[in-house]
Amino acid sequence: MIMEKGISSVEVLPSKSSQVTAVKVVVKEPETKQTQRGKRVGFVLVHAGAGYHSESKAKEYKHVCKRACQKAIEKLQAGALATDAVTAALIELEDSPFTNAGMGSNLNLLGEIECDASIMDGKSLNFGAVGALSGIKNPVSVANRLLCEGQKGKLSAGRIPPCFLVGEGAFRWAVDHGIPACPPGFSLAAFKRNKRKLELAEKVETDLIQLKKRRQSNEKGSRVMCRTCGRPSKANDGSRGGDQIELYSLENDSGTLDTVGAVVVDQEGNVAAAVSSGGLALKHPGRVGQAALYGCGCWAENTGARTPYSTAVSTSGICCFYKYFNMLLKYFLAVCLQKPNKILILIVNYNINVNSIIRSPFLANEDGVLGGVIVLRSCRCSAEPELSQEKPTLLVEFLWSHTTESMCVGYMSAQDGKAKTHISRLPPGAVAGQSVAIEGGVCRLESPES
Repeated sequence: MIMEKGISSVEVLPSKSSQVTAVKVVVKEPETKQTQRGKRVGFVLVHAGAGYHSESKAKEYKHVCKRACQKAIEKLQAGALATDAVTAALIELEDSPFTNAGMGSNLNLLGEIECDASIMDGKSLNFGAVGALSGIKNPVSVANRLLCEGQKGKLSAGRIPPCFLVGEGAFRWAVDHGIPACPPGFSLAAFKRNKRKLELAEKVETDLIQLKKRRQSNEKGSRVMCRTCGRPSKANDGSRGGDQIELYSLENDSGTLDTVGAVVVDQEGNVAAAVSSGGLALKHPGRVGQAALYGCGCWAENTGARTPYSTAVSTSGICCFYKYFNMLLKYFLAVCLQKPNKILILIVNYNINVNSIIRSPFLANEDGVLGGVIVLRSCRCSAEPELSQEKPTLLVEFLWSHTTESMCVGYMSAQDGKAKTHISRLPPGAVAGQSVAIEGGVCRLESPES
């Protein structure tokens, strides 16, 4: 088996009109590896949230992505379904205290964890999701079980099995199907962390009110944007340095991360996608985020009559990214993923369409369009088309993109000895919410000899 990889990156520099003014593309030479006989093929791409990843915790972020990739590949090599592999990756991400999912989730106003998760199978197009779920350590495992049970057909008396459950009903269904509940005291660490977030948020709100009053009295004040949220962070209006606002001590706070996700393709070319989120910090109890909604948090679809490519997408959003995900997915399926099989063409087209989405009238009232996405597409092809006897290979193209300060990703094929991890960051001078960072690569997987 031959595998080649290349990484392309596109850094979109900001402008006053939030349009693309410059694109920097870097392409690395592909690697070629020989695959061990009898080894299964497959590929996984994961992310630990779009937001801000402090340098001091970079090692931890990368490590959890590495473990998530390894768990998924172990499943693929054992012959598991793509949905089981993507679930294994998400469980690892949910178990990390550094992510806003599972045990690291934000808390609601009552100091409780309520999680959202969803999963989609590209082969059957079946979908499973949970919303506002408490008391279960790994919400994605419940979503996957809902998907699996739904594939078994109708229940007694012709009842249609559920694919999306929320709150207490989701918890009871999970326990009834053998998924263990969390031990007592599960959310104590998260409660302490979120209490500090609330105190910071109250201080920020007070400081912002004072800042607006100063700006109204001094029209000459210049506007400086917060590098993470895209909102005003400091006033340069001739006042003393002591009047400047420090919104967050980001280097010591990981609360600016969001939804985690993964996409997988197995040896048969089947794709799956999953997403898991703790939701907004201090949200109203019972709120269901877009991570759990069909067509919003994730999408997976095998090759068919409409497209020669299998596609899997998983998103992460802060504030308003989910509002335009349906448009984003439409662009991917209708424009980006229909182009010739070239990763650079995919990236450039994606860049153009994301720029159009950022300027959408639906987002006119938003201070910043903050979010991230990972995308995988695959197809069967021959490395040398003129050789008709050559066995088709599985070509996998993948990318990640974000408008936030940073996004941590990891990826791995079943032929790799270890996962590759990377923290993608906006270029210097870029404003979060008004700029886009895009990176991607290609992997050619040849089926092993029997």
